[in-house]
Amino acid sequence: MLVRLLYASRAVDTSPAAIEAILTQSRQHNPGSGITGILCYGGGVFLQAIEGGRSAVNELYGHIQRDPREEIAERRFGGWTMGQVNLSKINHSILLKYSEKPELDPYAVSGKVSFALLEELMATASIIGRA
Repeated sequence: MLVRLLYASRAVDTSPAAIEAILTQSRQHNPGSGITGILCYGGGVFLQAIEGGRSAVNELYGHIQRDPREEIAERRFGGWTMGQVNLSKINHSILLKYSEKPELDPYAVSGKVSFALLEELMATASIIGRA
């Protein structure tokens, strides 16, 4: 059974080296675990969606006891081991479509709104690093 986990976190380190380290680790680990997903970052906030088998996602995020999982019929990010969105490189009007300010703040909107933003970023070819 496939599940998707969408979560937000405040970034401690948003340096290019730290972000690249996250992406490198994800891209190395995820294929062997059957996990796909996307990482979006900006303004000190990360928004990430991961998807895969329930046990693989559980193992990856075992420390999260209560998470907003949603069973899914098919993968949405199946083409990437971990896609990447750098919000400093996109048109901020996309963010305004989903929030009050032109900045990433998944804490101020619902999970559905955050996921809709990710889908729009995909549709507008804002995904980079499609490894």
